[in-house]
Amino acid sequence: MGISSERAQAPHRRDHRIDALRGAALLMMCIDHIPQNWLNRFTMRNIGFADAAEVFVLLAGYASWLAYGRAFAKKPVVTVLARIGRRCWQLYVFQIVMVVVCIATIRIWRHFWPVPVDFLEPELAHGLDSAWRVLSLVALPGNLNILPLYIVLLLGFAPLYALLRGVGTPVVLGLSAAVWLGVNYDPRLNFPNWLDPDGWYFDPLAWQFLFVLGVCAARVAGRHDGSLPRARWLAALCALYLVFSAVQSFPWTDWGFADLRPVVMALPDKMILSPWRLVDVLALFYLVQSSPRATVWANTRPGQLMALFGRHSLEIFTAGTLVDLYGRLVLTSFGTGWMMQVVVNVAGFYVLLAVARVKERQRVAARQGRAASVPAGAPLCRG
Repeated sequence: MGISSERAQAPHRRDHRIDALRGAALLMMCIDHIPQNWLNRFTMRNIGFADAAEVFVLLAGYASWLAYGRAFAKKPVVTVLARIGRRCWQLYVFQIVMVVVCIATIRIWRHFWPVPVDFLEPELAHGLDSAWRVLSLVALPGNLNILPLYIVLLLGFAPLYALLRGVGTPVVLGLSAAVWLGVNYDPRLNFPNWLDPDGWYFDPLAWQFLFVLGVCAARVAGRHDGSLPRARWLAALCALYLVFSAVQSFPWTDWGFADLRPVVMALPDKMILSPWRLVDVLALFYLVQSSPRATVWANTRPGQLMALFGRHSLEIFTAGTLVDLYGRLVLTSFGTGWMMQVVVNVAGFYVLLAVARVKERQRVAARQGRAASVPAGAPLCRG
């Protein structure tokens, strides 16, 4: 039913809202992972229950449908499976590169400037005996745990697609929600992590629900010209929830204000993707992906800058993780004054911008090369 209607949509236009939202999330993740960075006072984690990680995973599901779900309807299954496998391998390689660079950098840095061991897990800081655990994703160091989650979720995309085709969206959502609820009831249901007795920081059994919701949202948007259907009552409800989330989550006392939180509640658990966090990111996503104004903003200069980052999410995430590392080391070793804040943030931004521009030039050149190889008069097939 949904497949035939999606086939009828030609050509597919790239939705800059998705890229811009993902780019903004990547920048906020970079800022949040430097605890001493003054800018992290202004990221979304201070004005809501969810943070950039939830946005990243939800958009990963959305983008996975656009990249692979539509391809299953057009290309041989083996071809699409090979593409998924190559992407998973690419994610794994980037993960290992980040781990190696982080370990080597911290070990070298500590010979010249003392920094706490907690820049790495103690097991990795004092020896390489556990390296094989890192390579097999049995040990996930802090700040290096979201790509393994993405690998697991992407490996499950083909079975998810088969279920969507076989039993339908309501059944799939019900099964996925049941697993998520089970984890929220018993957080011990998790993948093992040798570095943390509680398991993976992003419990795949819980976070898969957010990924599946992203996939299903992409299918719905595909039937409505790339946008989620707008309902005023639902948009108003989402806006009200986000206001409550902002007031409840804002660090009032840290800013010297009176505590205006309406209710007393524990911090929503990120590991198991608590309902508070899940509803928060879904409300934000619905308002963006159903709004014509968001489409207009995504085509402005700031929106296009965010979209530039979002189009090359893996490279920007990897570069951002290394920027985080060096930013933390610099601020720890040389102080957190305003001058060092400016140096770290300006240098980090331009590193990410340079990476994004290089990747964009490569993307444009590759697209032009493909167009030049198509014989005159032949239709250009969009994959």
